[in-house]
Amino acid sequence: MTEKDVNTLNSKKGLEVLLRQNHIDVEKAIQHVKYEKRLEKLQEEMLILQQWVSKNNKKVVILFEGRDAAGKGGAIRRIIQHLPPRAIRVVALPKPNETEIGQWYFQRYINRLPNNGEIVFFDRSWYNRAVVEPVNNFCSKKDYEIFMGQVNEFEKMIQDSGIYLLKLYFSITKKEQERRFKDIISSTIKKWKYSDVDKKALSLWDEYTRYKETMFEKTQDQAPWKIIKANKKTSARITAFEYILKQIPYEIKDLETIKHKSLRSILNE
Repeated sequence: MTEKDVNTLNSKKGLEVLLRQNHIDVEKAIQHVKYEKRLEKLQEEMLILQQWVSKNNKKVVILFEGRDAAGKGGAIRRIIQHLPPRAIRVVALPKPNETEIGQWYFQRYINRLPNNGEIVFFDRSWYNRAVVEPVNNFCSKKDYEIFMGQVNEFEKMIQDSGIYLLKLYFSITKKEQERRFKDIISSTIKKWKYSDVDKKALSLWDEYTRYKETMFEKTQDQAPWKIIKANKKTSARITAFEYILKQIPYEIKDLETIKHKSLRSILNE
């Protein structure tokens, strides 16, 4: 163990992490402290990005897609944790009602696109029709084909209107998905998340894979996908955070700046 590691463990955060453990694991504690410190820096930077979006009347849409239990919701929660609630929205739509079923498929998503100065996070998006719906027979083959024929043009219209569009896909292995489902089922506070779709996910794994690969192949050109390896949740969250910050051309990206200035002074400049 290096002197730096010892100092990490002796810090307030290091001691808190150690005390939270049921069985002391020094290496795991060090890694968790490093993760929390990095997360804090990225959250500070995300607030700067949000202020830039607000001050300049920009509009941002970020799609979070992936297998069931891939960690999309957890990543979103960390990213928005310190953002002003009025400046952002998280959209997680339920299944469409009778009125929405009769509408153009994209219509209910258009109604949730950002206003000036706003960031919208989609916890699943219009790409339900590219994977989840056809795999589970929630749409017809014709509905699927129409969607695949329109989605690139739809996203071009979004981008042409001045909206930044980012698409993230959280990828986990079949073994990891099974492990997470078992964890969800056995948890008194998580088991409500285990849906009928989740119950069939493992048996339909190969079908999901086939439709997912077609989605990547057919919908990359207009707005490319960022595929995030998500077996390790902490790593996936950091990767997602860094990708978002890299893709949006806001004014301050140098985290060294934050070390030498207070966040308040940066935002007031």
